[in-house]
Amino acid sequence: MSKRSSITLDAQSRGWTLLAAAVCLLPLLLQLPAQLAVGIGGVAVVVAGSTWRGLALPAWLRLLLALTLIGTVLTMSRFVFGRDTGCALLAAMLALKPIEMASLRDARSLLGFGLFAPFATFLLDQGPLPLALGLVGATLALAALLRLSELESGDSRRPLAPWRRFATVWRLVAIGLPLALAAFWLFPRLATPLWGVPERALARPGLSDSMSPGEWIDLLTDDTPALRATFNGPAPPTSQMYWRGPVLWNFDGRTWTQPQWFRNLPAAEVVPSAQRYDYELEIEPTDRRQVVALELPAVAPEGLQLSLDYGLFSARPLTATTRWRMQSAPAAAFEPVLKVTLRQMALRLPEGYNPRTLALARQWRREAGAGNDAAVVQRALRWITSEFAYTLETPLLGRNSVDELLFEQKAGFCEHYSSAFVVLMRAAGIPARVVTGYVGGYRNPFGDYWLVRRSDAHAWAEVWLPRRGWVRVDPTAAIAPERIYDTLADRVPGAFGAFAGLRPVFNVSDWLRRGWNDFVLGFDASRQQRLLQPFGIDELDSDHLIALFFSVAGLALGWMLWLTARSERERDPVLRAWHRLDARYRRLALGREPHEPALAWAQRVGSSRPQVSSLNALSLRFANWRYARPQDGQRESPGRARQLIRDLRAHRP
Repeated sequence: MSKRSSITLDAQSRGWTLLAAAVCLLPLLLQLPAQLAVGIGGVAVVVAGSTWRGLALPAWLRLLLALTLIGTVLTMSRFVFGRDTGCALLAAMLALKPIEMASLRDARSLLGFGLFAPFATFLLDQGPLPLALGLVGATLALAALLRLSELESGDSRRPLAPWRRFATVWRLVAIGLPLALAAFWLFPRLATPLWGVPERALARPGLSDSMSPGEWIDLLTDDTPALRATFNGPAPPTSQMYWRGPVLWNFDGRTWTQPQWFRNLPAAEVVPSAQRYDYELEIEPTDRRQVVALELPAVAPEGLQLSLDYGLFSARPLTATTRWRMQSAPAAAFEPVLKVTLRQMALRLPEGYNPRTLALARQWRREAGAGNDAAVVQRALRWITSEFAYTLETPLLGRNSVDELLFEQKAGFCEHYSSAFVVLMRAAGIPARVVTGYVGGYRNPFGDYWLVRRSDAHAWAEVWLPRRGWVRVDPTAAIAPERIYDTLADRVPGAFGAFAGLRPVFNVSDWLRRGWNDFVLGFDASRQQRLLQPFGIDELDSDHLIALFFSVAGLALGWMLWLTARSERERDPVLRAWHRLDARYRRLALGREPHEPALAWAQRVGSSRPQVSSLNALSLRFANWRYARPQDGQRESPGRARQLIRDLRAHRP
């Protein structure tokens, strides 16, 4: 058995190790589904508690815990092996790892394994909170390793104070920090951000290219940010902030879908109004390629494609935070001439669905007369305003979903109303389509930008009217406010309500996250090339970046070597004075050999120079200070240690 595996952990070393492992596990747990995180965290507490008390769990119980935890992870992931499943399994194994901690080697193994958890967290989320928790966990792990080294060397009899242990760790971090910063800012990179590992895009699906009324409930109660917009100039009124996303044309009786081939067609003719908005969008990661924009985008930014119905698409999924500079203008006329093929698509309805709705629409058409489409639209809006209500508490509709909504339920949310309105218009012979996206926003006074959350997801309708083209009609907004008895503000904490006092905290928190996205996650190759613009250098090519990186890296390495050499200086003042005494004798060719004990050296010097007999007394005092056990009663007090330092400094050969 090796010496390391035979050293028994004391209570302090065990406590440091368990605390460091727990803090390393914490940021990973925060990224897992709530039920799974609670389960893994509970097992971790039980295992850590038994280890802390020195209780050895029976082998059958350890096996049962391991199988249960792994089985739970695989079941909740539906046996889909990937990044999320792998991170969950890592968290489960780290929670179980303290079971086998009994010796010094076991503790070091646990700490080494625990350091994988903060790095795995970055595969799921690259925000400032995981980084902060990861830094705390890594600091505690290094401090715990320092404690274990004290235990192995025997210095644990005189342990460092916790603040000194942390100071030692951060001194080591500071040595390597300049080189790390040089690599981040100056090392040439690809066009994608340095933090190119996708965030948890699968957990943030974003706006889909399909819509089944009633299935948006999870999105409407998700208060996480979807995008942030900064306007260069005036911003539109909140009621006119319609962030256009997927446009849905096809309806099979249940689900609306987006024609994929529309993406390759040129954008329709638009006559813009005089009002124009200039703004920058910061879009949170999703697994989609669709980019939303304020209606209507004037031109597609570089890297995006504008479709026939003015949707914006990226060439690849937006799995990292992206920033886009855009201009938009409300349309004075949106596709005033509608092609026959598009008209047919905008009137198509599946056969055998919603007979009552179709009959009502045809009745309205007969009563309004041919060519009076606007009257039919207004009649439908008046009906919705007078008889319908907004609610998220809706049952799943059946086969004739529009009939059930309009004639029986008469309550729903934006998905229901936009779908029913478009079906009603098409049945009346009016071209119509569903548009999805976000509506509104919240202005954050810190940074003066607008925050749009996923709970702001919305669906509305567009109808085609002669000479005007496509016109936005929002049937949900037509519902009287006093009839909305279950609004998002009542359900979503982010809308504050009873938590209005926390509004400044929310504002500052999101402002910090925006800054993190801007300066860290959004630092890509384009911004790296413009890094020195404040110094008059417009753009850095690859050759200049490489030269600058090696120059700064060389200075950083020199700084590291200087600090390392400086840190080699002995910090114990007694030992430092002893080494200086040795240096004085070394100039006389009487220096102490590396293998030579202090008392043996003093005797050797005394045999050749009897006149320096005081060296024997000094060597004995030094040996007692350095090596005597506390229980021997020979350890000198701090006051006597200072006297020993003075005597060592005063002694001359």
